[in-house]
Amino acid sequence: MELLVVIYIVCATILTIYGINCHVMTHLFQRRVAESRKRDAADLEAFYGSQGLTVANSACARLPRVTTQIPIYNEANVIARCIDACAAMEYPAGMHEIQVLDDSTDETRDIVAAKVAEWRAKGVDIVQVHRPDRKGFKAGALRYAQEFCKGDYIAIFDADFVPPKDFLLRSIPYFVDHPEIGFVQGRWDHLNRDESLITQLQAVGIDGHFMIEQSARNYNGLYLNFNGTAGVFSKKAIYDAGNWQDDTLTEDMDLSYRIQLVGYDCRFLIDLAVPAEIPADMAAFKAQQFRWAKGSIQTAIKLMPQVMMHKGSFFKKFQAFMHMSHYGVHPIMLFLAILAMPVMAIGNIGFEGMPFLVFITLLLLSCSGPNRLYMTAQRALGHSFWKTLALIPAMVLFGCGLAVNNTKAVIEAVMGKQSAFVRTPKAGVNGGVKQYKASRSKQHMWELLAGSWCMIGVVCYFADGHYAVGPFLLIYALGFLGVGAMTVGNAFKWLRNK
Repeated sequence: MELLVVIYIVCATILTIYGINCHVMTHLFQRRVAESRKRDAADLEAFYGSQGLTVANSACARLPRVTTQIPIYNEANVIARCIDACAAMEYPAGMHEIQVLDDSTDETRDIVAAKVAEWRAKGVDIVQVHRPDRKGFKAGALRYAQEFCKGDYIAIFDADFVPPKDFLLRSIPYFVDHPEIGFVQGRWDHLNRDESLITQLQAVGIDGHFMIEQSARNYNGLYLNFNGTAGVFSKKAIYDAGNWQDDTLTEDMDLSYRIQLVGYDCRFLIDLAVPAEIPADMAAFKAQQFRWAKGSIQTAIKLMPQVMMHKGSFFKKFQAFMHMSHYGVHPIMLFLAILAMPVMAIGNIGFEGMPFLVFITLLLLSCSGPNRLYMTAQRALGHSFWKTLALIPAMVLFGCGLAVNNTKAVIEAVMGKQSAFVRTPKAGVNGGVKQYKASRSKQHMWELLAGSWCMIGVVCYFADGHYAVGPFLLIYALGFLGVGAMTVGNAFKWLRNK
């Protein structure tokens, strides 16, 4: 029993470390963001000079040939919008090719074919690429089409993204003047932030990742990951790093780390915003989270030994570990929630054996870390302080409630279980033309069960006089019950609309 208590305390300590690291990332962002933004602006100004950012600028003669790739699988609701946006991007004539990597098996193929024909008639160099099979899923499609693309640099957009017209003009010059750069990453923005509570919460989380974490990593010489879309790669860097590989579900993180391990630099462009559609369906969001969680742990298992052996400071390697393993907090959260009652039954595990002031200090530091990160990101983006503050409690519950979903992903990754790349269904911001649904499972039953178990624990803790622990267990209970209930609600909604 004492061993159980020790394990429980160790797990709580690990969560504290991850929470405090959010303060570290926020600090790293704040100390470098101003000068890094000035550096990015100065680089563009040095390239374009006084003539400004336009294809009429004589400096554009220095721009290399670029291929834009749009990897898709059954995206009938959003692909036309994406193709239109990519075809409308400004770039010197004859220097931009578009490849629609179409693995679709439904009417998406016809939509793409019509759009390709429409834009080819207008003089745009665009092709629809079909593969004999879906081997390797997204990574396989990118690897396949790359062999015959015309560009020396490859921009990548998922089907739900809508790149601005000046995306290439604002990203490619960094490669021209800095050949050591292997990839650049734009910042994700949102087309449907206010569609529902779920989309609002996701927007806050995504903004925190891009505004704070990605900026902090890049601005302070830490490892940066490509986020799968809204960025550009050097084709040479892709080959030098071993090309796209499909042995993880996060081929983007895998390749971007390998590119840096072979000596390339990278650039995160905080002011180059690319809007995209956020999943509005809980099941779709959980499917996306599952893929990211499993893939990042797979990548950590694959690459952390190389990272540890590579040159660089201990801090850089530590942050790489924190980055790739951050979904590992979910099994720990679930473990703490489920074992709360057994640990209480052992007795003498409250605060009696720990100085109360130290406990409260660590607790506040760890719990406030993510919230400070989110609030700082929203403030930097100019969003309402009070509106963001009102969302923070729901963010906390949301994060806890995903622990069951993401724990399954982490366990599968650790056990080496392979699974298919499951795309995130997109409805289109105007309702789309076809209903896609994420795969349904009985996972919500485990979430509701975990929530009920934690709620019983809340009652027991209060009844036993542990008034400081009960509220934290209540957060877990409400999180599990909330995510489980929303999953069931979305399923019924889909059935009604079927």
